[in-house]
Amino acid sequence: MADRAIPGIDPQATPSGPGCADCMAGDGPGWWFHLRRCAACGHIGCCDSSPSQHATKHYQAVGHPFITSYEPNEDWFYSNETKQFYEGPQLAPPTSHPADQPVPGPAGAVPDDWQQRLN
Repeated sequence: MADRAIPGIDPQATPSGPGCADCMAGDGPGWWFHLRRCAACGHIGCCDSSPSQHATKHYQAVGHPFITSYEPNEDWFYSNETKQFYEGPQLAPPTSHPADQPVPGPAGAVPDDWQQRLN
């Protein structure tokens, strides 16, 4: 899958920012567990374990099928359509949130009882 053009993946699309775009814009409690990157447009959303599940909401709203991890040292792709993992092309940098950003994040926004708030 990594050697040819894949419908739904744009290797040139850059990430929307260092964290969940929707959480950072004030939608939801403002913190996340892990981050996911839309492989079509670069939108950064929070994972399904996060309170707001913005990555899945992005897929439901716009239909971009593939996400990838936006965590350091992870390089998998997942199709929301097939519910399967895949290998994919190298995406435009950065390929993860800043290394000094905590997980969960962002710093200062995560409640002390965050583990009880995961989905």
